[in-house]
Amino acid sequence: MKKLMSRTTKNVLVVSFGFLLLFTAYGGLQSLQSSLNAEDGMGVISLSVIYGAIILSSMFLPPIMIKNLGCKWTIVLSMGCYVAYSFGNLVPGWPSLMTTSAILGMGGSPLWSAKCTYLTISGNKRGQKINKKGQDIINQYFGIFFFIFQSSAVWGNLMSSLIFGQDTSIEVPEENLQFCGATSCVENFTVANSTLPARHLVNTLLGSYIGVGVLAIIFVAVFLDNIDRDLAREFRKTKGNKSFCSTFLATFKLLRDPRLLLLIPLTMYSGFEQSFLAGEYTKNYVTCAIGIHYVGFVMICFGASNSLCSFAFGRLAQYTGRIALFCLAAVTNLGCFLGLLYWKPHPDQLGVFFVFPALWGMADAVWQTQTNALYGILFAKDKEAAFANYRMWESLGFVIAFAYSTFICLSTKIYVALAVLALTMVTYLYVEYNEYKHPTPQVTTDDLHKPEKADFKELNDKYIISQTKL
Repeated sequence: MKKLMSRTTKNVLVVSFGFLLLFTAYGGLQSLQSSLNAEDGMGVISLSVIYGAIILSSMFLPPIMIKNLGCKWTIVLSMGCYVAYSFGNLVPGWPSLMTTSAILGMGGSPLWSAKCTYLTISGNKRGQKINKKGQDIINQYFGIFFFIFQSSAVWGNLMSSLIFGQDTSIEVPEENLQFCGATSCVENFTVANSTLPARHLVNTLLGSYIGVGVLAIIFVAVFLDNIDRDLAREFRKTKGNKSFCSTFLATFKLLRDPRLLLLIPLTMYSGFEQSFLAGEYTKNYVTCAIGIHYVGFVMICFGASNSLCSFAFGRLAQYTGRIALFCLAAVTNLGCFLGLLYWKPHPDQLGVFFVFPALWGMADAVWQTQTNALYGILFAKDKEAAFANYRMWESLGFVIAFAYSTFICLSTKIYVALAVLALTMVTYLYVEYNEYKHPTPQVTTDDLHKPEKADFKELNDKYIISQTKL
């Protein structure tokens, strides 16, 4: 048992630090897109392409890749798609940026689905070994993951601010201030050239991001245990071709479950709120009023708050329950949106620029840890398809938010986000009410890798026997 505990903990940490390294690069670059590639909205459109491609990949890639490659190699291969995006930004233009955005998007859903599946399998196995509820262990594992992962916002943005801070010529025109905040509209504000850093500094940052991304790939490939290797190998040899259609359609078949349909607003809202901070707050408040070199420092505040709260909420959930945490996140986001509607950002109010991301980080910690855990608990027997749906609907939220970013005023975007938040809480609370009335059965060890069809039973038995020897 001691050996299993150490290996399980090691694997959770390897996944977490691998994602930390990868998203140190991607997260920092995403925060800068709306400001760095502002011409014709190229930056936010590239982000929209990313999440559009994630939607497409969510429809078929995650179950196929995970069942054929296993979680580990799905993660490694998908990480390479993220590194490609940093290369695309070295020579920013419509062809290079859109192509690498699509490549990243195709790897996005398999990456996250494999990660969620890996943590869910690990949590359920650990729960069975120590005779605790699998959902409590899953919550803890997701809390640990997001505690480490969300700190990527600290390191990635620290790199950008320190590198861009070397350019002392960055200035914010006084006339820009009247268009900052909720008064910002497409026709009255663009990022001036004087607020952008020198090109050689941008290339230095991108080179650093590429190096960190490559390190993430090597780290996971070398140190992560392939816990579902045997099942993936047997799937390829015996039933891979026969079950292609059922695997392909697994994501859509799960939409027959009314619980998943009711969770769609919650999942999409996660995309709305993240895209607002990364695309709107960084451009229309931070870059507009105090300069692009402050974007990194402001997002560090978000990352630190998010990381600490993710860890805390992952453990707190077993005492407070999910509902209290989701309500806390909703009230926090509501207060932030209302504050941003009426706040007129000015360089003299420097401290306020950090308050909003800190509160946002606390709320986002709930949306991320608890929504991921909720999917793992409600759909434990259909993990790959469930997390593929999660990425698909969250990505749709990103696509919609980034797509209308260059067409409507900021105040309208805030009202749209508030409407989605209201719908989210209504449908989520109904799911919780239904779960209270009809609890989802706890997953046993025999269910961890239950095949999709009855004739997979022999294959599953072999896998379970092999795992009990660890």
